[in-house]
Amino acid sequence: MKTKTFDDPLLMGIAAGSIAAGKIKSAIDKYSKANIILATGASQFHTLNELIRYDKIDWSKVTVFHLDEYIGISDKHPASFRLYLKQRFLDKVGKVKDFHFINGNAANPLEECERLNRLIKPLDIHVALVGIGENGHLAFNDPPADFNIENPYLIADLDEKCRMQQVGEGWFKGLADVPIQAISMSIKQIMKSKSIICSVPDERKAQAVKDCVQGVVSNLHPASILQNHADCTIYLDKGSAKFL
Repeated sequence: MKTKTFDDPLLMGIAAGSIAAGKIKSAIDKYSKANIILATGASQFHTLNELIRYDKIDWSKVTVFHLDEYIGISDKHPASFRLYLKQRFLDKVGKVKDFHFINGNAANPLEECERLNRLIKPLDIHVALVGIGENGHLAFNDPPADFNIENPYLIADLDEKCRMQQVGEGWFKGLADVPIQAISMSIKQIMKSKSIICSVPDERKAQAVKDCVQGVVSNLHPASILQNHADCTIYLDKGSAKFL
């Protein structure tokens, strides 16, 4: 794992998105396809903006998996990650080979996990875009995270700090409005990705960054597992890197 620090979130996102785009294009050049994972949230704004600006990717050869989604909200809800990815990515790049959204308001979330598991298990993931939460979570794997579960997708319980982050970022009006569960990609599945691009802006993430980058690998700081990945770069701004 490497870290790179930039003066502000925009420069951070430009760098992360540019590297991600180059890796996706390289996968297409080598395999005639690319399988990628996209994250959401405020941390990904500039990274995704730069990724979609890159005009050398044939998106019709790209299969996209969705990192996580709340249980119990529709794809019309302003906090829905399906809506986020549709508006901020899919509507901008046009047709992709496949886009496997997580149906957060599926009648049976366990069956939805199994559907996604069947889709992703046979595939190599070439590039994953992720972030780190204020509680150190990776996807919605809040501490103490399960580092050993084999299933690619799981039902995750969201802790209060995670839920308060969603309120603080403006996605929900108050804590009571934030779902208590989500469907999330598992730690092991994320770690199977050939390359991981992790974008982490903002001073409110600084303690989590220090714990996950410089602390011991621990499920109490879930994103610390990224220290064990052979091709992971964490992109920081001055605020998120302030304790390093």
